[in-house]
Amino acid sequence: MSPPDRKEDQVRRLLEGPRPVVPAGLAASAAARGDRLLRRRRALRRVGWALLAAAAAAFAVWASLTRPWEVPPSGVSPPLEGW
Repeated sequence: MSPPDRKEDQVRRLLEGPRPVVPAGLAASAAARGDRLLRRRRALRRVGWALLAAAAAAFAVWASLTRPWEVPPSGVSPPLEGW
């Protein structure tokens, strides 16, 4: 077997040592921050979908009014014949 690794020994000593003291309100403040982040992310997602729907509606109205798929009328009139 290989000799023990120096870093592995340091990690073992850290894990076997005394645990640091955790502040009393840490879990509550972490939960509140997570809740705020989720609410903000949900609101941004809703705003994004609303903007996408508004853009799609505006495009549909524009396309129905201007009809870009149709050929524009010719600016030259046909010659008059048979007079």
